[in-house]
Amino acid sequence: MGEEYGIISKETVKPSSPTPIQHFKLSFLDQLAPSFHVPILLFYSASDVRTFAATDHSALSQKLKTSLSQVLTLYYPFCGRLRNSSIIECNDEGVLFIHSKLPIELSNILQNPQLHTLYELLPCPPYNLEPQQRDTFGIMAVQLSQFKCGGIALGVCFSHKIADASTAASFLNAWAATSRGHGNSNLVPPPMEEASLLFPSRNISVDMTSGMVGQEKTVTKRFIFSGSSISRLRQTIGCPSFNPSRVEAVTTLLWKSSLEAAKESLDSGEEIIVASAVSHTVNIRSRMVPSLSKHSVGNIWQYAVSSLVEVEGEVGLRDLAERTRETIGKVDGDYIKKLQSDEFVEVVQAIEEARRLAEEKGVRGYGFTSWVGFEFYEVDFGWGKPSYASTIPVPIKNLGTLMSTKDGDGIEAWLTLTTRDMARLEHNAELLNFASFDS
Repeated sequence: MGEEYGIISKETVKPSSPTPIQHFKLSFLDQLAPSFHVPILLFYSASDVRTFAATDHSALSQKLKTSLSQVLTLYYPFCGRLRNSSIIECNDEGVLFIHSKLPIELSNILQNPQLHTLYELLPCPPYNLEPQQRDTFGIMAVQLSQFKCGGIALGVCFSHKIADASTAASFLNAWAATSRGHGNSNLVPPPMEEASLLFPSRNISVDMTSGMVGQEKTVTKRFIFSGSSISRLRQTIGCPSFNPSRVEAVTTLLWKSSLEAAKESLDSGEEIIVASAVSHTVNIRSRMVPSLSKHSVGNIWQYAVSSLVEVEGEVGLRDLAERTRETIGKVDGDYIKKLQSDEFVEVVQAIEEARRLAEEKGVRGYGFTSWVGFEFYEVDFGWGKPSYASTIPVPIKNLGTLMSTKDGDGIEAWLTLTTRDMARLEHNAELLNFASFDS
């Protein structure tokens, strides 16, 4: 008989001890978060896995489930269910855990990751869950995928209503530490309720991404910037009075290149592009006074939105880089105080107005989120660190997600554009001087 492929097992992992509270309050920032899931993919080589499991992956699977059960007692809302816009019911319903076997080689994915293949490695569709499905998949779901070569992928989806990328990285590293034998007594309990105390929930209903997923025919590409290329790019943009960060430099080049592609792809008769804006997510843990732990749980970030930039003529990289820095800098102590006061309405209105402006004719808005510096490459369950860590970006046009490369020096950018804009972008000489992309 040949090898059988597909789902080997599907079960629910419950916490190793009962959760002591019935309800977990979400914060105002959690309420503002999108209603989809945050997908994470971690890949481990066959040579590393064999040092732990030889050729039998059932022991590895069991180790993951046992340690997950233990760490869920610290992250107790993750095994509950979202009941409304401000409450998670901590009913210990558990976390879906799928073990599957795929007839493909890990090397094929690492050489050229294709989105349709990456989606198969996730336990649920992160961006297209129907309301009735959200209860089935819960706050969190896991899929262990076993490849022909013996390598594995761990796909984890976290509800964005309680977890941002920073929270996801903290959880995965805590789970991994538990798997390596560091019991919960040796782990520092994560600050679970800090966000809801600092940003109490409000009587509002906001969905910033409503109706945007799948709105237009889009394509997503991965662009890779090596550490040396980023150094060259920073030197190209910088001057004695302005030295862009790695994230600012890559964001700026992608913004400028995407804008040029959009201008070039306009059909005759279409309204010319006269203005553009950029938005960037900003992790506010370190911007709080006093600052919060990087392990604080929740959506402790904000959108920073620029004012419109006139772009009828040629726009320089440095001009856009300075606008990017100015935009991110808007999320300061005064901004955070507004979020904590009755002035929060102004912040929500400003974000909604920015979305409206970006959809106007003649305007192109581009959004970026940075996961650079989050420790996904440190997640070691006992058989070594990942050979590759990635995500699947939100399928909304003009959005980019930045992640660190394995060496920590480069940046991997997943960018989604309309099909015709991407066709132009692939030939942008300035972008190709600093980045490579998958075919």
